[in-house]
Amino acid sequence: MSVEDTTAPSLHQEKKDVEELEYDDQGRAIRQDYSGVAEKTDPKEIALVKKLDWFIIPTLWVLYFCNFMDRNAITNGKLNTIVEDLKLKGTQYNTGVSVLFAGYLFGQIPSNMILTRVRPSIYMSGFCTIWSIISGLMAVVHDYKGLVLTRFFLGVVEAPFYPGALYILSIFYTKKEIGLRIALFYTGNIAANAFSGLIAAAVFATLDGVHGIAGWRWLFVITGVVSFGCGVVSFFTLPNTPKTTWWLSEEEGNLAHERIVRDTTEHEGTTSTWNGLLQAAKDYRTWLFCFNMNMHVSGDSFKNFFPSVVQTLGYSTTVTLALTCPPNVISCFSSALISWSSGRRNERTWHITIATLFVIVGFVICAATTNVAARYVGMVIFVAFSSGVNDVMLGWAASTLGQTPEKKAVSMAMVNMLSNLASVYTPYLWPSSGSPRYVAGMSSSAAFSVMVIATAWVIKWCLKRDNVRIKQSAPETVVLYAY
Repeated sequence: MSVEDTTAPSLHQEKKDVEELEYDDQGRAIRQDYSGVAEKTDPKEIALVKKLDWFIIPTLWVLYFCNFMDRNAITNGKLNTIVEDLKLKGTQYNTGVSVLFAGYLFGQIPSNMILTRVRPSIYMSGFCTIWSIISGLMAVVHDYKGLVLTRFFLGVVEAPFYPGALYILSIFYTKKEIGLRIALFYTGNIAANAFSGLIAAAVFATLDGVHGIAGWRWLFVITGVVSFGCGVVSFFTLPNTPKTTWWLSEEEGNLAHERIVRDTTEHEGTTSTWNGLLQAAKDYRTWLFCFNMNMHVSGDSFKNFFPSVVQTLGYSTTVTLALTCPPNVISCFSSALISWSSGRRNERTWHITIATLFVIVGFVICAATTNVAARYVGMVIFVAFSSGVNDVMLGWAASTLGQTPEKKAVSMAMVNMLSNLASVYTPYLWPSSGSPRYVAGMSSSAAFSVMVIATAWVIKWCLKRDNVRIKQSAPETVVLYAY
């Protein structure tokens, strides 16, 4: 493939600048944008991406739905009798929520290091079946000590899933594709938030007290059984690496591998797992993405208490659980739209900025008034736009920090691990005494969101500087960092 105009495109021109390319013998790559990304024109590549979408996205979606249903059953249980049945006092319930993340954080980096050396289909499906069993055991917990221990170990065995799923997506999808795929995958989380309340309401209404078992215990049993079944099925549908996935032909596997190599800026091949850890830790951009995601997840902490926040509108438990659904359904569509737009334009910073500004407006509305209609509108706004920001930032990190597969795996685990530190301390910003406006939680979330915007612009400036460096040291380089 040759370049018609050998003049390097100006890095100070934004997304409108393109570099015209000649057709190769297969008719691929007509145009190339500021970061060296060209539209897909090869029918084989287009067919491959569709096949990947049919296998990978539904499988990860279902597992994420189960993952979040198991993890967040405790938040719906608060609207039943879990606090009374376990005799929880003071901040013990909050500790029960946050302790999961203490276990969740420790396992992520070593897990993703292992993931580059084992078959992801076995590894990921295996942990799904284990976490479903532990989640089901929540049904037999009878005191605060049992709650803390079960939640901690649930976090430990759930740790491999999310960073592992991000790694799987990053080794199959290019920088223009990955944002939308993360968004589609993440709708599993959103759907769980949307429908967990309805599922819990149905369980509480029909099974509460049946055989002398409280509704929240039935909820843990049901979600655990469903997750176990999904984990078994996922063994057959999850991919491994592009060249070792059973449902890809040899030609498809090679194409899947080669297109990711072509798409990676400063690609270095493979290395050892420990060197991948060092590469990730020594790259200052890793820490910028870690901080930015930490600020985002800190601002996103309302999700752990959303049913309780909606309850402040003054409706019954059943209506409250039903009202948690519409904001999350809207979020499914808005996050996919934001990520699609970001991928189509190969742009990150402005999409993050605009969506986060809407999130801030939602927080401000909820903190500033007790008007029921206004507060619900505010809730819809901050729920609807926060997920889109999450998806764009994770895709941005994956496409920036992927010089080796090992570095990419560790980097995504670091970003997710350090971002989830927020889930250890933010529950204490949402005490029950803060009802109905939850001023501390809402205002701190707005402040965290301001930092998300500021950090995104710092990352953009750094990547533009890196692109200048690359062009100066290797003018023939085509693939640059996207921002």
